Formats: sequence, structure tokens, C-alpha cells
Amino acid sequence: MPSFDITSETDMVALKNAIDIAQKTIVNRYDFKGTSAKVELNEKDKLITIHGDSDFQLDQIKDIVFPALEKKEPDSSKRLEQGDVQKVSGNKAKQVLTIKDGIDRELAAKIIKEIKDSKLKVQTAIQGEELRISGKDRDTLQQVIALVRTKIDFPLQCGNFRD
Repeated sequence: MPSFDITSETDMVALKNAIDIAQKTIVNRYDFKGTSAKVELNEKDKLITIHGDSDFQLDQIKDIVFPALEKKEPDSSKRLEQGDVQKVSGNKAKQVLTIKDGIDRELAAKIIKEIKDSKLKVQTAIQGEELRISGKDRDTLQQVIALVRTKIDFPLQCGNFRD
């Protein structure tokens, strides 16, 4: 019985490269000279921390970081969950962006609901942080892949296609 897996994994190498490019841009920008503007990536905890002098500067930094992420990995800024802006000593501000990796229960339920609503004859199974979709023929599975890519607004990978 043909099957495939739907996963959501972050390409940490591309993400690190994008953060490095954004940090170089921030360092070279004239309006950020002498400020605390910077971007840090914590690969272990999957966190991006943005530091700035004000909320406005944090927004400017995000306007640099998000396009850099999109250039390296399409739709990667959709997997970032923005935390609250925190005030740090000396009128400084920082914001933590959490990188969501894997398919959580809520997203899995949404994907399964979309597949069931389409009336395609496939079976879905949640396996940890991924979904396994199996059906009678390859054409039906390819229709499921097309459906998921159009209906779900989150970076997903479809792989491990088996016959």
C-alpha cells in the first residue's frame, strides 16, 4: 500500500546562515551605529533573540531578519512564534522568537480535517511529530500532497514516498 510522511523540520544550517547575514547587515547599517541592535541564534533551544533600543528598532531588525530567512528557506518566517517585547535595563528592549519544529497536535488535527473534508480515500496516522498518509494508489497520494500544500499555511515537507 503506497504511503508518504508529512513532516516539518527546520533547516538549521540555512537558518544560521540567514541570521549571520542579517547580523552583518545590522552591523553595517548607519542608523544602527552605537545602538544595542543585534540578533542571536540559540540552536540548542531553537530560539532567536532580537535586541534593540526600542520597539521601533526591534521592528526594523525584524524587517531585516525575515526577508533573510525567506531567501534561505521559503516560508521559514511562518514557523517563528513571536514572544512579548521585554524591557531590559537602560530603556533597551528584546524579543524572543521561538522556532516551531515538527507537527504539533493542533496542526496535525487541522491537516487531518482538511484531508477528510476533501473526501479522498486515504488513511492518516499521527506518528510523533509527523503524519503518515497511506492510500490505494499514487495518484490519490499526490492529490493529498497538492491539497496539503494549498490549504495549510505552514512550511511542511512531504517525503518518504513508498510504493
